Amino acid sequence: MESQKDNLFLRDVEKLRADAKKSLEDGAITANYQGSVETAIELLQAALATEIVCVLRYSMNAIAVQGLNSKSVAAEFTEHAADEQRHMGMIAERIDQLGGTPNFDPEGLAARSSTEYGGPGELIELVKQNLIAERIAVEHYRDLIGYFTDKDPTTRLMLEHILEDEEDHATDMHDLLVAHEGKPMLK
Repeated sequence: MESQKDNLFLRDVEKLRADAKKSLEDGAITANYQGSVETAIELLQAALATEIVCVLRYSMNAIAVQGLNSKSVAAEFTEHAADEQRHMGMIAERIDQLGGTPNFDPEGLAARSSTEYGGPGELIELVKQNLIAERIAVEHYRDLIGYFTDKDPTTRLMLEHILEDEEDHATDMHDLLVAHEGKPMLK
């Protein structure tokens, strides 16, 4: 039979309370945090920069897109910009919870981001730029989820939620590309 001492779910409440009173300056980071807080913050700062660049790119694209179907595509870009802004907020809050300061400094933003801002172009070119960026984001978030696994389940769960949105965005961009080019795959 399993003893109370062996079951983490039945910890000594008095010890748990005493431990919680120690190191109050660590906030949400407790003794059983498995990862490196510094590494987690560094990785999340890069994800934050990526989300900021995505917000800017989608916002610019929503304004700049032209063509016969530009209103519907602009609406899609605007929706994605709002999603990316929500991701940006989630990541910034997690950095804060880990004791870091989210880096919103525009200086070096492009270098910190895994995706590119892109540039002007026709509707198809803007869709392709966004599809490429979403594919990069999907891979980046999968890598981050693999890193955090059990080390930091809170961050992992947040990243899994963001990954789900990024995969949806990639599908939306692919569908727009197919609708406007009439072929199912990129060259």
